[in-house]
Amino acid sequence: MTKSNHGRVRIDKWLWAARFFKTRALAQAAVAAGKVKLHGERVKPAKEVRVGDELAVRIGEYEWHIAVKALSERRGPAAAARELYAESEESCAKRTAQIADRRAHGGVWGERKGRPTKR
Repeated sequence: MTKSNHGRVRIDKWLWAARFFKTRALAQAAVAAGKVKLHGERVKPAKEVRVGDELAVRIGEYEWHIAVKALSERRGPAAAARELYAESEESCAKRTAQIADRRAHGGVWGERKGRPTKR
């Protein structure tokens, strides 16, 4: 994975390279919609991130609080992408609790039986 030389990378490129979003267009849309915050403030997709910046990324009902450890403009394997950031302990605990709660209660799809009706 190629690291950035100049010490800054666009936030949408970094989110794509860190595999939070499948495409760069989805990353741009999420940043523009305010689902990604840098140091608690909304930013534009062209905002540049540096090592040490803190991000809050909201995807669906899950939220990650992460610190940028390394920069990359290129998307690589998932193992390399995990090296780009460090997630806070409370963020990880909250997310795993949400996942466990969702599995315990099942979902809307678990309640339905048979084919869907038009009603």
